[in-house]
Amino acid sequence: MSFSQLINDPQLNQALVALNYQQPTAIQSQAIPMILAGRDVMAGAQTGTGKTAAFLLPILQRLNEQPVTTDGVKPVRALVLTPTRELAVQVEKSFQQYAKYCSLTAAVVYGGVSIAAQVKRFKQGVDVIVATPGRLLDHLKQGNLRLNELSYLVFDEADRMLDMGFADEINGILQRLPSKRQTLLFSATFDDAIFKLSKRLLTDPALIEVDNRNSVAAPVEQIVYAVDDDRKVDLISFLLKKKPDQQSLIFSRTKQGVDQIAKQLQAKELAAHAFHGDLSQAVREQVLNDFKVGDLNVLVATDVAARGLDIAQLGCVINMELPFVAQDYVHRIGRTGRAGQAGLAITLLSPDEEWRLEEIELLIDQRLAAQWLAGFEPDLTKSAPIDKKNSRGAQKRRAKKRAFGNKKR
Repeated sequence: MSFSQLINDPQLNQALVALNYQQPTAIQSQAIPMILAGRDVMAGAQTGTGKTAAFLLPILQRLNEQPVTTDGVKPVRALVLTPTRELAVQVEKSFQQYAKYCSLTAAVVYGGVSIAAQVKRFKQGVDVIVATPGRLLDHLKQGNLRLNELSYLVFDEADRMLDMGFADEINGILQRLPSKRQTLLFSATFDDAIFKLSKRLLTDPALIEVDNRNSVAAPVEQIVYAVDDDRKVDLISFLLKKKPDQQSLIFSRTKQGVDQIAKQLQAKELAAHAFHGDLSQAVREQVLNDFKVGDLNVLVATDVAARGLDIAQLGCVINMELPFVAQDYVHRIGRTGRAGQAGLAITLLSPDEEWRLEEIELLIDQRLAAQWLAGFEPDLTKSAPIDKKNSRGAQKRRAKKRAFGNKKR
């Protein structure tokens, strides 16, 4: 199947040809017809599988088919909510590429920048808004924007929005939207919270899952190195210097950890830079641009900051430590191996994190056997710190899940 068989709008197809889009991905092949048919959709889509095109292209076709006839400022007809500024920018960039030959317009809305500039953009009239929940709700409360003629609502990376605590903002936004609309929910992982949200948002939705639930993209090779915590930076430095031309994204759980790792790598003469929410928007944009164009090879980031990063040729993701939430592991390593390309995900596992690895293995239904790297073998005489979350009861519960399988799959 080709894109021209899915999308019949000549202006959109002209843009797709210019972008060299040929064969649609699995999520695109399944989601686009459902969206064009007017169905609400709940889709499980790994990062890097083309989910942005899966929801934007059919929405743009529908908007082109239904031109605005009002003499005043044209109303917002589609809203895409994203968890982070970076993802909002990425989605808006995709809009500009797909709508290049259309008369449709879009605005990107997020915090950390001028509200006045965004209000000015609204007054010019836009068809599509791509926004983070917090700043969008600010505009709605202040009366800067009305969404009473909205026809399409998209939740992009809905799981992450819930993880980041946006439930109140989402509720506030929903109260200001028309009840009659088409709603699309895209999520890399499915859990009870996502299904609970979907019951509130969606009406008779089409459930689309192109891979096993909460799975990892096949092109990503996953390696786990057992190593003492105080040797992790040395091991990372060793790996990075073996492939100096390869771009790598390193994850740490905290902003302080990100800053510390970046400084330690810089001390080892590696061009690394921190990337987290405490940096100004201008610095974040500059660092991200340097990384995208290849002027910066090593980016050290928190989970929140890294959402929405779309680096086509990112060769390697390194987990300095495992995330607090198992689902974030899927999101992290989804930054590499995008669009079917080969990728590498390396996890540095200290003894006190073994229980976190078990949680991840249960989620993705895959064994990740730890190995030793010569010269960085763990000191077996050290005792691992006791963690309450790794109590005997917790161990028994994980063992039971393994014995009976993950029933939620």
